[in-house]
Amino acid sequence: MRTADIFRRKTVFSLEIFPPKRDMNESVIYSTLDELTDIHPDFISVTCGAGGGKNGSRTIRIASDIINRYDTTSVAHLPCIGLTKERAAQILDCIKESGIENVLALRGDIPDDNGVTGDFSHADELITFIRENYDLNIIAACYPEVHPESRNTVEDIIHLKNKVDCGVGHLITQLFLDNRHFYDFRENAQLAGIDVPIEAGIMPVTNKKQIERIVKLCAIELPAKYVRVLERYEDDPVALRDAGIAYAVDQITELAAEGVDGIHLYTMNDPHTAHKIYDAVKNVI
Repeated sequence: MRTADIFRRKTVFSLEIFPPKRDMNESVIYSTLDELTDIHPDFISVTCGAGGGKNGSRTIRIASDIINRYDTTSVAHLPCIGLTKERAAQILDCIKESGIENVLALRGDIPDDNGVTGDFSHADELITFIRENYDLNIIAACYPEVHPESRNTVEDIIHLKNKVDCGVGHLITQLFLDNRHFYDFRENAQLAGIDVPIEAGIMPVTNKKQIERIVKLCAIELPAKYVRVLERYEDDPVALRDAGIAYAVDQITELAAEGVDGIHLYTMNDPHTAHKIYDAVKNVI
C-alpha cells in the first residue's frame, strides 16, 4: 500500500527502525520487529543506518520482509549523496522487484571530508529522478525548526515547496520537542501551498547522552519544560527514561487534539518504549 493513501482514511501512526550494524547478526532486527508489529502500525520505515546508501541492500531486504513476513506496509530510505544515476537505478529496480511501493528520498549527510561525488546534490533531484522513471510513492523529510543549512524560514519553505512539487506524496518531520515549532511550520507550509500530509516525527528522548547528541546533530531547541525534566532526573536513568516517555505521550496527545495528519515514532529499535507510548495514545489517534 502507498502511504499517501492511508492518510485519506485515518490519523496515521507509523514507526521507524534502523538495520543492525554490519558486524551484528541480522536476526536481532526480526526480534525487534516481532514485538513492534504487535502495535499494528500503519507502516514501518527502514533507515539505511551508518554508511547511508552503502547499506541499501539490508534496508531493502528488511523492508521487503516487513511486507511479506509481517503483512505491514514498509518504506525504504534512500539517501542520494554519493550515488550515480546508474547506481540509484539499480537500487530502485531492486526496491520495485522486492514489492516495496514507498521510498523516503533524502539527500543524506555530507561526508566529513566534504568529498561529495555522484549525480545528486539535493533530495529534489532524486525525487525528480524517481518520479520520471519509477511508479513509486515518494516521501520526503521536512524541518519544523528549519534545515540547519537554510538561512531562514522563508528560504526553507521555498525549498520544501519545490521538493513537494517534484513529486512528493507525504512529508515526515525531523524530531522536535516543542510543538509550537510544528504548528508554526505547518501554517507556513499551508500558506506556501504545500498540501500533502505532514506527519510529525516524535523521538522519545530517554537518556542524557542521547539528548546531547540530538541537540548537536539536529540543531533543535530544548524547551524549558524539557530542561526541567532533564535537570531533575539526569542522575536517575530509569526515571529519565520514564519522563522521556511521558513527555512524548504529552506531545502526541496535544498534536492529535490539534489535528495532526500522523505520528511517526522514531523507535531507536526499542519495542518497550514504543509499546509504552502507543498504549498511552492509541485511543486519541
